[in-house]
Amino acid sequence: MAQDSRSETDSQTHLQMWRGFLEAHSTVVKYLERQMHQQHDLPLAWWDVLLQLAEGPDGKLRMGELAETVLLTRSGITRLVDRMIDAGLVLREPCPGDRRGYFAVITQQGLDTIEKVGPDHSNDAWDVFLGHISDEEAAVLRNVFTRVLAAGK
Repeated sequence: MAQDSRSETDSQTHLQMWRGFLEAHSTVVKYLERQMHQQHDLPLAWWDVLLQLAEGPDGKLRMGELAETVLLTRSGITRLVDRMIDAGLVLREPCPGDRRGYFAVITQQGLDTIEKVGPDHSNDAWDVFLGHISDEEAAVLRNVFTRVLAAGK
């Protein structure tokens, strides 16, 4: 939709919604980061990596794929994975047929961490975000986010 076809009221409403979305995202992520650290001494970005790897084929992803799929941090993924290797949550394996490529692979300890941390993280997400949205609003937001994500690809 062209800018000049929007009314001033529509623009103001959309701007307020945009600002609210950004503030809500920041608040939710900060809260979840704080809770993850206090409850499990785990950075939220590590949780993101563990989930991406657990959902990957055979519990692994090429390092480049991992960098593309994580939601919370794309830069410094190699250093982040190095720290997770030191913690025993992830391994790095060479890619067959590609001397320069590596897979990040979730370990059993990483899978156990997901099982241990998952219930608390779900409760925290419910407390800070999900529990404040009705079923009807959730359906509308799901549709909106689906359209926005499709437009961004």
